[in-house]
Amino acid sequence: MTCERTWRKSSRSGGSGDSDCVEVSLAHDALVRDSKNPAAALTFSTNAWQALIKEVGRL
Repeated sequence: MTCERTWRKSSRSGGSGDSDCVEVSLAHDALVRDSKNPAAALTFSTNAWQALIKEVGRL
């Protein structure tokens, strides 16, 4: 599941390309994982992801 997706590193995670970071893959849903443990990912529906991003933007 997670190995066939395109992953993007968070712009807020470290500065170097080889640092541990949070990654997201957006397709028909959103998966979020820690690069130290790429086998485990949180799954969000499109609506849940949009709600999360909206709330984080308010902080």
